[in-house]
Amino acid sequence: MGRTDVLRTIRDAEADAEATSKKAGKDADGLITKARADAAKNIIAAQNEITAEVQSMIGEARAAADKEADVVSIEGESALKAVQKQGKKNRSAAVDSVLDTFLA
Repeated sequence: MGRTDVLRTIRDAEADAEATSKKAGKDADGLITKARADAAKNIIAAQNEITAEVQSMIGEARAAADKEADVVSIEGESALKAVQKQGKKNRSAAVDSVLDTFLA
């Protein structure tokens, strides 16, 4: 093998190495782009999952608050009816007391 053949072989090997390097760079860029896209999808999926969990927790809290409000409302209505009943019972005595005060 002559000097020219050796130099040509070296040049061809360098060209092949440069082409391989460029292809590897392009492949790496593609992998990075794909990884970024996958990461963005994962972030969006996680945010959606968290949003759904928060909405569920809010719904559960709202349902519990509604139940508690219903209990308090029933208790309040019961107390109000008791006051009204007691008021009706004592109305006659109160009227008599007021009249006695004015007439005395």
